[in-house]
Amino acid sequence: MVIPRTSIAPAPAPPVGPGPSRDRVLDLVRSACLVVVVVLHAMMAGIEVGASGIQITNALENQRWFTPVSWIIQVMPLFFVVGGFAGITQWRRMRDAGATPADFARARLTRLARPALVAFAAIAGALAVASAAGVSPDLLAQVGFRMSQPMWFIGVYLGTSALVPLMCRLHERAPRATLALLVSFALGVDVLSIANASPAIGFVNLAFVWLAIQQIGFWYADGWFRFRSNNQLLGVAFGAFALLLANTTAGPYPADMLANLNPPTINLVLLGVVQVCLLSLVTARLAVLMGRPGLRAAVDVIGRHSLTIYLWHMPAVVLLAAVLLILGFPWPEPLGVAWWLTRGAWLAGIALVLIPLAGRLGRFERGTTGPPRRTPRLAGAGVVIAIAAIVTVLVAGFTTVSATIAALLLLLALRLQHSSRRSLVTGNA
Repeated sequence: MVIPRTSIAPAPAPPVGPGPSRDRVLDLVRSACLVVVVVLHAMMAGIEVGASGIQITNALENQRWFTPVSWIIQVMPLFFVVGGFAGITQWRRMRDAGATPADFARARLTRLARPALVAFAAIAGALAVASAAGVSPDLLAQVGFRMSQPMWFIGVYLGTSALVPLMCRLHERAPRATLALLVSFALGVDVLSIANASPAIGFVNLAFVWLAIQQIGFWYADGWFRFRSNNQLLGVAFGAFALLLANTTAGPYPADMLANLNPPTINLVLLGVVQVCLLSLVTARLAVLMGRPGLRAAVDVIGRHSLTIYLWHMPAVVLLAAVLLILGFPWPEPLGVAWWLTRGAWLAGIALVLIPLAGRLGRFERGTTGPPRRTPRLAGAGVVIAIAAIVTVLVAGFTTVSATIAALLLLLALRLQHSSRRSLVTGNA
């Protein structure tokens, strides 16, 4: 919606309550972001075969030319904006149907933990087989570390999703104060981390930064961005971009937006504001694109398998690399001419591995969305246990032991939900 320039009165506040249950443009955005993440991680795979054996590096790390590119391909803020929209709309529908916050947490836990359990168990088995076959422990450690790195998203997304009912209540009571408080906490963590030269402190922002960006998704769901004129959206985007530029040039933050991810900094919130404003400016055009049956069908397929694609894209990279190594294919030097010339074939090969994997395993991410069941206290415990599973592989990397422990923790989290549901149904009977 475009407000004429002659209308200088503030836009009316959008009604608080259930908004549209689905936004096809955001479906497109989420699918596009997922494709960007898969391509980025595939391009990062720097595999070298030399006299010292096989070495796996991040081919794009410390490349000066990559810094400006990172401002474009850092799509995680958009992921969490879309997640905020999806979370609050789903919670409001469930709440209207009589569900409790625990019911919402159970539904989110089931959808996230089931496919993760399958992936972690498969990784544990594959690493055990590779170790028994005599693969070098050093190589397995490198592979396990690289595969575990993207798993932070699963743990953080589960944690922020489980808090949606609480954050929704705060948002509905005091939207500005809630967002301002989260942003202030995120900035405070940054100040402490930088002042003490301690990146470890910065990891507290795994909560505050992503919760703040999720809240922006709530504002999007309530229509705040639809009620802004193009000039207003451009003004907000320009202001956030100017702060971002100041932070990374005159300020103490790295200019690489991927470096701002680990640990997350306030720059990701600013980037998220820029992204959602620009998205709002082109929403009408993207809506027209989503009217094309072919694109809509592709987006729907990716959407139904999104979590499976995320969980399995790194194992797909490893599997393709292992097959090529076994077959004796040559490995060009990372970032050399031959390396760049073969990236198209490399990405195509990963797609050929990942697509059937996602098609086969996608059924595990379709959790229960039926009538609400009373599943209170154990739902919170299940979420905490599932997050502990993710932390296990993040700290230790994927090894046979860590992946097995993580899979068992996920199984326990799911069993707690199943047991609570069964006992309550029995009690009601």
